[in-house]
Amino acid sequence: MPTDLALTADAVSLGRVAADKADAIDQCGALLVELGSVEPGYVAAMHEREASVPTFVGEGVAIPHGTDAGRALVKETALAVLQFPDGVDWDGPTVYVAIGIAASGEEHLGVLSSLAGVLTDPEKAARLRSAATPDEVIDLLGPGRSG
Repeated sequence: MPTDLALTADAVSLGRVAADKADAIDQCGALLVELGSVEPGYVAAMHEREASVPTFVGEGVAIPHGTDAGRALVKETALAVLQFPDGVDWDGPTVYVAIGIAASGEEHLGVLSSLAGVLTDPEKAARLRSAATPDEVIDLLGPGRSG
């Protein structure tokens, strides 16, 4: 299996608004469903995961994803990157970028590695939070890129 996952412009949605954390997770899940990557039931698995293990990772970013049992609902590994310029209360921290992850294997690890590189660099993290185009997000998060 490949270890790199291509992030495409149709998986990046900027300038969104969410009423709360649950709404933001619903929006991430809905985009993953729209992309054809998961069955609709995966969204519930994302909420289950969030209830047991919060997905806030720092620098205004969260990575909502499903439970291990939810992997059965993944059709193909994919990411959905949603930007919330006004922020979303994530039970304390404020999230400006939520990256929904659908993975049945390890293909998403390259993107998570790039994300780690972005989150450890405050300037790159700020660029992710304020990205004006999907290409800016892809340039920051594409495997092996990290900005």
